[in-house]
Formats: sequence, structure tokens, C-alpha cells
Amino acid sequence: MSILHVENVTHSFGDKTIFRDLEFRLLPRERVGLIGPNGAGKSTLIRILSGEVLPDNGTLTWLSGLKVGHLQQHIDLQAGQTLRGFLRTAFAELYALEEEMTCLTQKMAEDASDLDSILNRYATLQETLDHHDFYSLEAKIEEVARGLGLHQLGFDTLVNQLSGGQRTKLLLAKLLLQTPQVLLIDEPTNYLDTEHIEWLQGYLRNYPHAFILISHDTHFLNEVVNIIYHLEHQRLTRYVGNYNQFVQLAELRRTQALQAYNQQQREIQKLETYIAKNKVRTSTAKQAKSREKRLEKIDRLERPSGQPKPLFKFQVAVDPTSVVLETNGLSVGYEKTNALLPPLSLTLKRGAKVALVGYNGIGKTTSLKTLLGLLPSLDGRVRYGERVMPAYFAQEVEFKAGHSALEEVWRSFPKFTQKEIRQALARCGLKAEHILQPLSTLSGGEQTKVRLCKLILQDSNWLVLDEPTNHLDLQAKEALKEALTAYPGTVLLVTHEPEFYEGWVTEVWDVQAWRDRASF
Repeated sequence: MSILHVENVTHSFGDKTIFRDLEFRLLPRERVGLIGPNGAGKSTLIRILSGEVLPDNGTLTWLSGLKVGHLQQHIDLQAGQTLRGFLRTAFAELYALEEEMTCLTQKMAEDASDLDSILNRYATLQETLDHHDFYSLEAKIEEVARGLGLHQLGFDTLVNQLSGGQRTKLLLAKLLLQTPQVLLIDEPTNYLDTEHIEWLQGYLRNYPHAFILISHDTHFLNEVVNIIYHLEHQRLTRYVGNYNQFVQLAELRRTQALQAYNQQQREIQKLETYIAKNKVRTSTAKQAKSREKRLEKIDRLERPSGQPKPLFKFQVAVDPTSVVLETNGLSVGYEKTNALLPPLSLTLKRGAKVALVGYNGIGKTTSLKTLLGLLPSLDGRVRYGERVMPAYFAQEVEFKAGHSALEEVWRSFPKFTQKEIRQALARCGLKAEHILQPLSTLSGGEQTKVRLCKLILQDSNWLVLDEPTNHLDLQAKEALKEALTAYPGTVLLVTHEPEFYEGWVTEVWDVQAWRDRASF
């Protein structure tokens, strides 16, 4: 029996059809990986399944009484609420029952006139709490918080002070604690460190219910899913198995589709040639007419086409001196008495490609901003070599409201013609319709491609990248990896994906090792 039946779901944005006539059924305990290129509509489909967005056409039928949980990004976190207090809201009803029990205890002490009814209610509440393992909830909250790395922030941390990545982890933790019968999660491994991704893998492998998740992390998909939904060219195709099995089956399907297309094209060409030669002859006009009717009845197949691969190519505007950057006793942080790291003495040489690693919240982004002069240092100094020209890809940015991709890039590089800007965006994997759309309507991956386009056009010789692979699909990640490998300049990269940087970086700077060495 299916717990969800999707029939003929179609959705558009403006005059652009995102997907058409989607049909599938979700079965109990199915673990689904929803994959596809950036802009295919994966996040939109998740929002439709959650009820956040209504489809233009079609129906979604959930099993009656089913609890569906969706990782929402736009929730106002209450000012003054602690991290522990927020996580407790996952069990708000149970904590409310405990509070009622406390009130009943006080009432019994003050007035025993209605003792029997109070005791009966108290016993009912106690039974309910015991049934839901209420007295083990605090341990469960701490387990999930620790698994996702939230314990490092401290349970008394105010939630309205969290960064975007920390906020996402907090919302994910609450969702997991609620244990809905269907989980809908969009890119849960973004902002998670390797050890926390491994914890989440184990959690989802043992999850007692169904889930649908979007991820571009192939290792993660192989570990946790048993069904793949592939969304591409407005269609959704279901494959049984993990990601590796999908790759094999999809390639076989594409080969078969291409063979069928080529065979049909040969048949069409044969018919068209016969008709052209024989329809004017009296002796063969009847046969030509018959073949013309047969040609009209052919249900023509579309040629199977892959997604165009982005082409990222970074140039060195001018060679800097042999030492790009030196620091001496550099202290980073926001308060003089509370530095995030011990004093740093670093040397970055021309042509070096460095991965800066460490758990979220340890100070990687703060270090990058301090090295670039975007944040003042608490102590020490930074010295740049001559002719050093950094180009910075920030982890989080806000685009100007209403701007299209074309306007955003052209505003930053007015010396280029509109045609040159459009060509640059197209090389980065953006289609014509994306270039003119408001940036707010593009997917996270498409927005990242716009930002990478700006980085490519900027005169630089030192790329400083803070989590550039977040939201990028697999093809775009591979293209970026190839571009950074071939880049003749200097790279300083923050990423939580070892498989992205292994094999091409020349050094790894481990922030945790810096702290440990200094007994910080």
C-alpha cells in the first residue's frame, strides 16, 4: 500500500514549465534520493510534496493521518530562546503535559477537596509520558545535537544569534527528533562536517519510516537510499537501488533510447525518400500516399540529450611575487579576550592550492575574512606580496532584489557587452531562460553558477573559496574541480567534501590541529 500517490503533477514558473505530468507512488520505508541537474525543479517538488507550494495541475494523495516533516529554511527563531529550548519544542505537547502534572501536584498540596479526579488525571498524564519515553527525551536531544555538532555551540546559545549554517543544523535536528512518518529533506549534508555526515548516514540507515532527500553527495546517497528519483527534462524516472546502481541503469536506458531514436530516424528518412521520389509518378503515387499516411502516424521520439556541462576557466591576470601571503602572530575572532584560534604564523606561496578544513564553527570563515582584510585581526599582522589580486567566493551572499543573472553580472562588469555577459553565463551552465529570470527564482545551484561567473570575469591571481560546492550538481562539481586543478594561480579553499579536493590540493591546513598543537 502506498503512503503517497502523485498523479499528473505539472508546475510552471511564468511561461517556463518546470516539470510535466509527474506520476509516482511512495511506499512505506522507502528511502528515496531525488537527484537531477541544477534547475530541474527538485526543491520545488519537495515544497509541493510538503504543501508549501500548490502545483498548477495534478493531485497528491497522502495516506490519511500521516505525519510529514519538511526541513523548512524560513522559520523565525524566537529571540531569547536557547538552543536546548528550541529543540524541546519538538516534543512541545509532552512538555506541556509535564507542566500540567506540576500544576496538579501544587493543586493537591493546596486543596484536597477534589483529590480523586486530580489523582486520576495525574495518573493518565504519567501513563502518557511513560508511553512516549518522556524521561529519556533530554538524552535523545543531546544525542541528536551531538551527532550534528550543535553541542559545540553550547545548549545555552541563543538561537537568533546562529549563522545560516548553524540554523540549518538546528532545524534539521528538530525535524529528526520529531520522527515523522515521511521526511522531506533538501541537501541535508550542506554545512555538516565529515563526522556529522557519517552520523546522519547511520541515523537515516536506521530510520524507521520513509524519506525523500535531495543530495549531490554521491557517497551519502549510496549509503542511505534504496530508490532514486531522477528529475530531468521535465520528467521523473524511478530507479531501484542506490546512486551507483542508478548510474548503470540510466546509462543502459539512455543507450536503448538512443538506439530506438536512431532506428526510428532511419525509418523516417527511408519513408521520406520514397515519398519524394514516387508521389509524382502515376504508377507509384498510391503507394507513396500510403507511406505518407504511415509517416504521419509515427509517434516521433525525442533525441536523448544530456545536460550541457558547465565550463569554468579561471585566468591569472598578472603573476604576483613568490609569496602571496604571510602572517605573524595573527589572532582571529570577534573579542580580544576570546580569540577563536591560537596566534597564526602562515606562509602561502604562489601556485599553492590549500584546503582549509575543520568542523563547522571552529573559525574557518572568520580566518578567511581576516586574511583578506574583511575583518580586523585581534592581534598580529598580515602581509601580502606585490601584485596579489584575490577573488573571494563567500559562503553566503544576498543578491540585489529583482536583479536577473544578466543584470547582476553586467552591473559588476559594465565594460563587457551584453552578448559577452550572456556568453559567459552560458559557459557556466545557465540556459537562456535562466539568464533573464530574477535571481531569487533560480535554484541554489544556478545562483552559485552566477557567482562563479563573476569570479571568472574578475581580474585575480588568488582564488579564496568558502564552500563553493554547496548546491552544485554533480556535473558542475566535476567541472569546477577540473577548473581548479588546471588553474595556474593560488587557491585557498574551505570545503566539507574531501572527495572534492583530494588529488589536486598541495597542502591541507587543519584548523583543529592548530588548536591542539597550541593546547588552545
